[in-house]
Amino acid sequence: MQRSRTVTSLLSMGALAALVLSGCASAPATPASTDAATSDFLPCAVSDLTGFNDNDFNELTLDGVKAAAKKIGVTPKSSESTSEDQYAGNIDALISQGCNLVVTVGFALATATREAAKANTDVNFALIDSTVANDDFSPLELDNVKPVLFDTAQGAALAGYLAAGATKTGTVGTYGGMPFPSVTVFMDGFADGIERYNAVHGTTVKLVGWDKSAQNGQFVGSFDDQVKAKTLTAGLLDQGVDILMPVAGTLFTASVQEMIDRGTAGAVIGVNSDAFVSTPTPEFQKYYLTSVLKNLTKASEEVTTAAATGDFDNAPYIGTLENGGVGIAPTHDWESQLDPKLLDEVKQLQADIISGAFVVTSPSSPK
Repeated sequence: MQRSRTVTSLLSMGALAALVLSGCASAPATPASTDAATSDFLPCAVSDLTGFNDNDFNELTLDGVKAAAKKIGVTPKSSESTSEDQYAGNIDALISQGCNLVVTVGFALATATREAAKANTDVNFALIDSTVANDDFSPLELDNVKPVLFDTAQGAALAGYLAAGATKTGTVGTYGGMPFPSVTVFMDGFADGIERYNAVHGTTVKLVGWDKSAQNGQFVGSFDDQVKAKTLTAGLLDQGVDILMPVAGTLFTASVQEMIDRGTAGAVIGVNSDAFVSTPTPEFQKYYLTSVLKNLTKASEEVTTAAATGDFDNAPYIGTLENGGVGIAPTHDWESQLDPKLLDEVKQLQADIISGAFVVTSPSSPK
């Protein structure tokens, strides 16, 4: 069953208070109404191998396509992938059904999207969380492909600062699903937030699982191997980690389960959507410190609506803290355990990132 999720970020006096996630600066504004010309427009979406019922990345994106389609007055089509070798075929199948815009979800679909766009120049594509590139990884711009990107390093820096202030062991951790830029950008920001906390407080909070300078760390090797994620989590907990940010889709649930099995009084930081809302298992909720958010639904809705009204372009849509495209979720059950001064500092860090007083850096941040 699909869930309706409100992606809000809390950052106010003594608590994390509502930050409205508005549309990104480079995306066209969503018109209040559409004209009759949109009635022939057919929006479509292709998932990665975790499918559209993932309570996460794919589902949030499809929610946006559906919301745009409802405003336009059409019924969207979608194609769910269960393996990587289905990506190209699923895209082609939707094109053959008359799709005018195909929204493809994730870095793993970048090559299939590129090839389909080259072969079908009359069809537009929105590639979520990735750009297209040549086989040698050199940048490639195609007139009919719009990258939908998020500078999640900024949101992750807030989470890193919060984690550094909340840890009891002085050691926090992270791991990824696979070393895609859309994954490592979170890990870079997380590292910057921890470093900033240490600089402000004269502490030595340690990050395990990611070396920003070497751009290397621990990865599951997929986004659906719960067993390996649980094993990897066990290794990080053995190193003293008590707060962990898995950048691996829904594999954070394996990390929570490992903490429960051990009786560890730790916490997990979600990514993409608010884990407290998207995965509200009662015994899990007390482990959710916060989540680093991407407003995927809003982004896909705006891009789809713009394409329907003839405003499609290939300029990247980039979500930031300033335009509300990224943020962090409430601290929920953890709020009473946190020093209000820490939450004020997180709020100030957000202001400093927006103003440019503090710059979060990552080679994977969208330009």
